[in-house]
Amino acid sequence: MTNHDAKCSPETVLLAFLGGAIGGMIAGMLLAPKSGEEMRRQLNSQARRTEEEIIEKAKEARAALDEVIEHGKHFVAEKRADVEAAVTAGKEAMKEKMDKCCS
Repeated sequence: MTNHDAKCSPETVLLAFLGGAIGGMIAGMLLAPKSGEEMRRQLNSQARRTEEEIIEKAKEARAALDEVIEHGKHFVAEKRADVEAAVTAGKEAMKEKMDKCCS
């Protein structure tokens, strides 16, 4: 079942923005009154800058992902310890009941 009220994920918004920005730049450059050589140099330069920006954003996303993964590991470890403590307490309570019952 689809949720029509669902919002786009940040990754989708970022990709849509980058796609629109790149498309707009290309259209603007192709319609600009410049020579072919000058246009190729400008496109090449812009492509390098865009590549560097994308690599930087990917590094930032990776760092954020690593942070979330680390947070998740700590959360799971805490919950595991809670469950183990509850199981141990349950076993001890059961043993006490059994000792009272059977003595």
